Amino acid sequence: MKTLYFDCGMGAAGDMLAGALLELLPDRQAFVDRINGLGIPGVTVRAEPSVKCGVTGTHYAVTVQGAEEEDHHGRHSDHSHGSMADITALIRGLPVSGWVRDNALEVYQSIAQAESRVHGVPVSQVHFHEVGAMDAVADVVSVCMLLEALAPDRVLASPVHVGSGHVFCAHGILPVPAPATALLLEGVPVYGGQIQGELCTPTGAALLKRFVTGFGDLPPMTLRSTGYGMGRKDFPMANCVRAFLGDQEGDGDRVWELRCNLDDMTPEAIGFAMEALFSAGALDVWTTAIGMKKSRPGVLLSVLCRQEDRENMVRQLLRHTTTLGVRESLCGRRCLSRREEVRSTPWGPVREKISQGWDVTRRKPEYEDLSRIARETGLSLEQVRQNLEP
Repeated sequence: MKTLYFDCGMGAAGDMLAGALLELLPDRQAFVDRINGLGIPGVTVRAEPSVKCGVTGTHYAVTVQGAEEEDHHGRHSDHSHGSMADITALIRGLPVSGWVRDNALEVYQSIAQAESRVHGVPVSQVHFHEVGAMDAVADVVSVCMLLEALAPDRVLASPVHVGSGHVFCAHGILPVPAPATALLLEGVPVYGGQIQGELCTPTGAALLKRFVTGFGDLPPMTLRSTGYGMGRKDFPMANCVRAFLGDQEGDGDRVWELRCNLDDMTPEAIGFAMEALFSAGALDVWTTAIGMKKSRPGVLLSVLCRQEDRENMVRQLLRHTTTLGVRESLCGRRCLSRREEVRSTPWGPVREKISQGWDVTRRKPEYEDLSRIARETGLSLEQVRQNLEP
């Protein structure tokens, strides 16, 4: 499985993501020429070598009317403004694929919605400074086109370093992460640190939120290539996003394990909670006998769930159990591929689960079908199973 992983230890911005992805392509100049041929008003893109803390990478330089935006949240003057409708019309008119167009519009729409919530105005009244808007359009469209060219099966990322301190913007001095960035990063694991400055921009946050399906450590993979997308500023750490492109064997993914200790619930109540968790979409729910404080026997209730179900699972645990808190762990998971076939038998159709991968093939008849046949024929479950063996 082709996997793309972003190391966001120094945050993420549109130009940094584009630079990192560009380094994964064999013919970088051809891609830059293609971007410059799209006709984004006044925009010129260059891929420039850049060195940060002794590491060489690519700075994806976007200039608008010859000027490169100094700061995504910097104060601008003497520039016209564009509405979301203007940006939408521009992106719809670009000679790109439908996939690139749709994803670029989704990313920009999410930025507009975040700005709308921050400023308390409808999306239709959100306006973007001309230089910042064209710069961001070029970054967003570039990242979408690069992802289309690389065609990863899965996009993952590390937790996002947002920086610390304050940032200057047109409305005054704001804390890091800026309000729009914070909204866009809801549901994403983030952290701050000692580095003063804005490390993650709204454009970077919106792109990560759109394409990344899981956040955590770099998973086991066989690396094909690595790219470094450099930011403009210098910090004590190398200011870059790293992109790893590699292959994962088998069907691996990332899941959350949620756990809580219980010592004051009846078995019936715990059973009800387990049913509620399964109904809400849990991948698995199980209990483990444990010893707790004051020598009390207790139950460890564990839940396995997908990233998109994590918040709801926490809510279900707090609602249906007596726990005061839930522990969380992000787990890597390697799975056999699974499919179902229907076999014709003397007793009618029987569903069969087939699991394959890692040089393993397993076939298992569906229990519900076996138990039906056993009840109808008077045979034992094991006799039915043996009669169905190939």
